[in-house]
Amino acid sequence: MPDGSQRYPKAESVADFARNLAEVRARIDAAAERAGRSGAEVRLLPVSKTVPEERIRLAVEAGCRTLGENKVQEAKRKWRNLADLDVSWSVIGHLQTNKAKDVAAFAAEFQALDNLRAAEALDRRLQAEGRSLDVFVQVNTSAEESKYGLPPDELSAFLKKLPNYSALNVRGLMTLAVFTADTERVRACFRLLRTLRDQARDLDLVGPGELSMGMSGDYETAIEEGSTVVRVGQAIFGARPVPDGRYWPGAADVQKS
Repeated sequence: MPDGSQRYPKAESVADFARNLAEVRARIDAAAERAGRSGAEVRLLPVSKTVPEERIRLAVEAGCRTLGENKVQEAKRKWRNLADLDVSWSVIGHLQTNKAKDVAAFAAEFQALDNLRAAEALDRRLQAEGRSLDVFVQVNTSAEESKYGLPPDELSAFLKKLPNYSALNVRGLMTLAVFTADTERVRACFRLLRTLRDQARDLDLVGPGELSMGMSGDYETAIEEGSTVVRVGQAIFGARPVPDGRYWPGAADVQKS
């Protein structure tokens, strides 16, 4: 398997970003068609973690309007420094409750809700800000101890408590598949999340029931299994200079966002 720099060359111009975005969208459309779906049903969330602000400006010029970041501090800095741009921010990494105030101040979306302490802290801060926040509940579908996310058997009880936090708009579920080149093991994680979503939607617990699943190494498989949001970084921006383990606990090099 080629390394990240060979698989994902660094985008350094508006033209590079436009080309990468077009290629990813074409792959999204093809994967959706294989599943009997429309590519228009799938939202592309470009993930700009570790990407310098000057290159983010090029990506925005090429068409990126929402950007995903794992670390709240990094996202907050970029939000401030790029405030002149027409872009919204999605926090997609684990949240420490002491960072809830920051997320409530600038994020348009939070995709990694997996505990009530974070829900309470976000709700309290959002109420103070007079705003609401779209959230996805993260589920650990790979059963890896190193991963964040709720165990599948705890999801229903957790979702039933979220209406207590009126500033949180539950949009759906999120997961990270197991990091492996074994496509069937990856696919099983996505199928499990879809099944959990279907069960929760039958109970009216998960809003519109979106599924945020799939990153640069596996987003086509995720779309085939029902994903409505794919979090793609390296296939748009290029290979990262730091290991994914810094951002995703337990991450290997075979698949990255």
